[in-house]
Amino acid sequence: MQNIFDKTGVMAIGTRLRMLSEKVVKESEKLYTLYNIDLKPKWFPVIYLIRENKEPITITQIAKEIGHSHVSVVKIVKELSKEELIVEIQDTNDRRKTNLTLSEKGKEVTSGLDNQLRDITVAIEKMLNNSEHNLWLALEEFEELFEEKSTYTRVLEEKKIRESKYINIINYEDKHKEKFEELNKTWINKYFEIEENDILSLEHPKEYILDKGGHIVVALYKNEIAGVCALLKSDNPNYDYKMEKMAVDVKFQGKGIGLCLARAVIDKAIELKSKSIFLESNTILNPAITLYKKLGFKKTQGYSSPYQRANISMELIL
Repeated sequence: MQNIFDKTGVMAIGTRLRMLSEKVVKESEKLYTLYNIDLKPKWFPVIYLIRENKEPITITQIAKEIGHSHVSVVKIVKELSKEELIVEIQDTNDRRKTNLTLSEKGKEVTSGLDNQLRDITVAIEKMLNNSEHNLWLALEEFEELFEEKSTYTRVLEEKKIRESKYINIINYEDKHKEKFEELNKTWINKYFEIEENDILSLEHPKEYILDKGGHIVVALYKNEIAGVCALLKSDNPNYDYKMEKMAVDVKFQGKGIGLCLARAVIDKAIELKSKSIFLESNTILNPAITLYKKLGFKKTQGYSSPYQRANISMELIL
C-alpha cells in the first residue's frame, strides 16, 4: 500500500510533523523511565527553565521564553505544584506576580536530568550527522519562513493566483449600468449611507463619469460580473483623475478582484498620461486601505471631500 504522504506530498506537512512529534513524545516517556526521573515530557520546558534559573522566575517570563501561551504555562505550573515539584512565592513588590522555584522534592526528582540531557544531546547529534539533511537546522529555517509569512497567507496568495486566471477586465458598456449601480449601492449601504454624489454618478454614469472624460472598468469572473471601478476626471486641482466607485460582489470577494480592478484603473490613468491619481476612503475599511497601500498609495491631506463618509485621502504617483 502506497504511503499516504507519497500521494499528498508537502501539503500534509502539518500532519507529518504531528505524527513525528507523537512518536518523539512516546520515546521521551520511555527515556524518563530509563533515567528514573518521574516527570512528564510536557513539563520539561517549564521545569527546565525553573531549574536553570538562578533566581525565581514568573509564569509570564516562562511563557515568553518557551513560546507557549500564558494559559498553557499556568496549566503546567498547577500540575507541577500539585506534584509538589515547585514552590510558588508571591512577589512582595507586585502581588499580581507569582515567582516560581524548585521545591526540595523537585530538586531531587530532577537531579538525574544532567546525565539524561547529555546522553540525549549526543545521541540526537549523531543521528542528525548521519542524515543527508539536518532536521534541526531545517526546522529552524522553516520556522523563520513561517514567521516571515504564514502558510495561510502563502496559500491565500496561491489561491488568488489560480483564481485570477478566471478574471477578465473589460470596459464598461451601457448594459453594465444596472450592475454598476447595484454593486456600489450594496456596499455603501452596508457601511454608510447613500449621498447625493453617489446617486448622480451611479444612476447616471454616462453623464457624470464617461461624458466628463472618465472611465469605468468591469471585472468578469468566469464571464459573470464580479466587480466594477471608475476613474473620474478630478475636480481636485492637484490631480487629473480620481479612482472611485470600486465595488466587488460579496460572493466573489477574496479572489483578488479588487486588486485587478485597481490595477486596470491605474493602467488607464498611465495610458492617459496622468502623473498621479488620488482616492478617498474611510479608515474602517481595513482591507481596502491595505489594498491601496499594497498598490503604492500614500496618505495625503488638504482636500475637502464631497462625501461625508470619507475621512482619508490617498495619492499614487505614477
